[in-house]
Amino acid sequence: MKTTAEGSGRTTTPEAQITPENYSFLQERIYRDSGIVLDDTKRYLIESRLLPLVRRENLGTLNDLCALLRGIESTPLRRQVVEAMTTNETLFFRDIAVFRALQNKILPEIAAAHSSSKSIEIWSAAASSGQEAYSLAILLSELGLGKWHIRILGTDLNSQMLEYARRGCYTQLEVNRGLPAKYLLKYFERKALDWQVKDELRRMVRFQNFDLRQSMRTLGSFDLVLCRNVLIYFDVPTKKQVLGAMRGVLKPKGLLLLGSAETTLNLDDRFHRQVIEQAAFYQTH
Repeated sequence: MKTTAEGSGRTTTPEAQITPENYSFLQERIYRDSGIVLDDTKRYLIESRLLPLVRRENLGTLNDLCALLRGIESTPLRRQVVEAMTTNETLFFRDIAVFRALQNKILPEIAAAHSSSKSIEIWSAAASSGQEAYSLAILLSELGLGKWHIRILGTDLNSQMLEYARRGCYTQLEVNRGLPAKYLLKYFERKALDWQVKDELRRMVRFQNFDLRQSMRTLGSFDLVLCRNVLIYFDVPTKKQVLGAMRGVLKPKGLLLLGSAETTLNLDDRFHRQVIEQAAFYQTH
């Protein structure tokens, strides 16, 4: 039987029952474990992301899930809650203006600046299932830099997504989303019904679990950092912390790429915004 959520006019299932106290508990726990801010209008998001976990664990309601989580400092279930709440939408060459700017201007300029060391370091933060990192590897290969010392680091909170990224094996639907046919045939191999990234690309990319609120110094330094559509989930103090830390790991004249709806404005005045090929990038002073 479905009921109507109080004051919302929206129907909900018995599984979605949650007390105000438990809703506040989930908000606090998710924020503490991931930095994701869920205000009182995001109940639908908690339901859509956590009800599959309720069913998988053979629990009755969201209240039962909260009962298991309370008083527990570290369990696989707690990690599963965080991973369920992360957004994993990605595709190859997402936002063509961005990748046009990278291919035509940014990556060639980085390569020219490092012609003696033949070394380029790039960080794909919130890498999800890896399409962004492999798209970068393709562009570098297309620029004739495949034999350089290329380090593309992909990080994410979601361990399951990272394992998928490491495998580098994508369905036909996934490669159809954004990947030009010429790159598919050149850099992927058929594997049953799926497509496997070739070793020449996989050697450029490494994936690891990482919380953006951790110290970034352990990751090294980078010529380019892509952190797209992540800041929108954080509160202002966390946004400022993340931007300041990313500025600290960018090399001189390094570039930061944010999502189209994100900015450093009123958060960190030590970045200079520049528009390249209709895409906005932020450079350290």
